[in-house]
Amino acid sequence: MQLVQDYKAKMQSLKEDKRFANDRRKAVRVSKKFILGLFKAVVLIGISYLILSPLIGMVSNSFFSDTDRYNPMVYLFPANPTLERYQTSIKVLKYGKILFTTMLYDLSLMAIQLVVCSLVGYGFARFDFPFKKLLFGCVVVMIVLPVNTIMLPLYMTFRNFGPLNLLSTPVPMFIMTVFGCGLRSGLYIYIFNQFFRGLPKEIEEAAFVDGAGMFYTYSRIMLANAMPSVITVSIFSLVWQYNDTFYARMFTMDANTLLSMKISSFTSTISNSFNIVDPTILKLYTYAGVILMILPVMIVYILLQRQFIEGVERSGIVG
Repeated sequence: MQLVQDYKAKMQSLKEDKRFANDRRKAVRVSKKFILGLFKAVVLIGISYLILSPLIGMVSNSFFSDTDRYNPMVYLFPANPTLERYQTSIKVLKYGKILFTTMLYDLSLMAIQLVVCSLVGYGFARFDFPFKKLLFGCVVVMIVLPVNTIMLPLYMTFRNFGPLNLLSTPVPMFIMTVFGCGLRSGLYIYIFNQFFRGLPKEIEEAAFVDGAGMFYTYSRIMLANAMPSVITVSIFSLVWQYNDTFYARMFTMDANTLLSMKISSFTSTISNSFNIVDPTILKLYTYAGVILMILPVMIVYILLQRQFIEGVERSGIVG
């Protein structure tokens, strides 16, 4: 009887030791997971702060009053916040009118680039034709070639476009975009080419068996499956056209039609119109003007960020 009791006690002790060991391993595993998660959070917050701190500083300073700017005790949160910087910036920039003309210009170019670049990318991905590799090499050259190297030929081409002088108009940008040579068009062709190459050919074969033509297959089937790339190219095109000053200056476009051109002379306009000579105060107005300019782009990206990231991953240009 005593042996049975000793055996039971020993077994109970072994169970308790095993339970204790399991609890200890579980506690160590949870601790490691917590420490790793805390480390990741600290690193991500630190990196995010480094990236976003200039933007945070601009947003904060754009609400500073004159007294806040010269108060050493005020660093991030204004003591006497004011909207005067934004009210003045909206008036000087003619924000509503110029934003409308800018978005009309950018959206028109974006739509043309989507059609042209997707067609060219689909052709490179699905068809064989003479000099295909050579022509695709030219597309790659378009991506890496600095635009400064072709600035003079472009200027002279549209300065003496037959009997016409197309400078001071947006026509040169539309001509270049229609012929697949617009701003970053080479990159967009590459994105569509990579995406279409990743789609199974059985999709097209099934459409051809059903009697669909090539253009119908492209527009109704292939392009419908390429929506991640369409959204990616749309955002890239809209943002780069929106921020472009190189082509706008080269073709001497009217500063009263593009926000990117208007913002470049914003500080001098504020100084001359309101007789503000203090550079510290002028910075506050500049911050407000910059925030007004990047606001539309930020809204677009926030609304489409998931589709944008998915399109970049599936296009094969990660890293």
